[in-house]
Amino acid sequence: MRILILLAGLAVCTQAQWLNYPDPRTPRAKDGKPNLTAPAPRLNGKPNLSGLWEADATPRSELDRVLPPGFFDLQIDLPNVSKYVINLFWDFKPEDDPSRPETLALMKQAASAGLGLPGSRCLPNSIPLTPLILPFKLVQTKQQMVMLFEHYDPPRQIYTDGRTLPEDLEPSWMGHAAGKWQGDTLVVESAGFNGKTRLDASGHPRSESARMIERYHRRDFGHMDIDLTINDPKYYTRPFTVKLLFHLIPDSDVLEAVCAENEKDQVHVLN
Repeated sequence: MRILILLAGLAVCTQAQWLNYPDPRTPRAKDGKPNLTAPAPRLNGKPNLSGLWEADATPRSELDRVLPPGFFDLQIDLPNVSKYVINLFWDFKPEDDPSRPETLALMKQAASAGLGLPGSRCLPNSIPLTPLILPFKLVQTKQQMVMLFEHYDPPRQIYTDGRTLPEDLEPSWMGHAAGKWQGDTLVVESAGFNGKTRLDASGHPRSESARMIERYHRRDFGHMDIDLTINDPKYYTRPFTVKLLFHLIPDSDVLEAVCAENEKDQVHVLN
């Protein structure tokens, strides 16, 4: 029941990619279909991470082994979902879960109060949840990388011009991010989050003191891995790492999302 409550407001519309413009930069097979296993493109000597990306869906059989019976009968808008949307610690054995006892108590209290994710109140879900819910677009330049979300989160800027994170971090929904290349992997450090978002639909919290390291590696043209490490000593006993897999959506683009337009759910959601 806790997951059902927290998932309220997640509008997954991965099938709504309307644009079908053949990008001349996309490598193609003889039949004209995109060759997603072609080598990754490069920009200024580094892999070019630009593109429209979507989290790999978890096989339904794996989800059904863990989720309550009839879960997808109630969550009909989640036909293809990553298990990490539901629980970022999905692959952890119970004895390896780094959540502090007070963290689990906080999650239970929030669920009992019927509190949903920020997205259910037209607020950002932030990193890492938003890129796992809906497609997102990466735009890479020499000085920075910009993430544009199909969810109604604000754009995220990752500076790659040599700067480090500010010493005085003003808390914000998306935090502050700076990246540097280590070989063909972009390593992004981020901090300065406002502590109002959660890591997943199970309600794992994130505090203002949290720091994250993301390691972006584009394996080939159509596949990208992001190794995510979170260090949040307020809620977790140790830093932990999760490997997230994404695939490219070729010949398409990110769609506009405006939460409050024609919105009818807010009166039913507890704040």
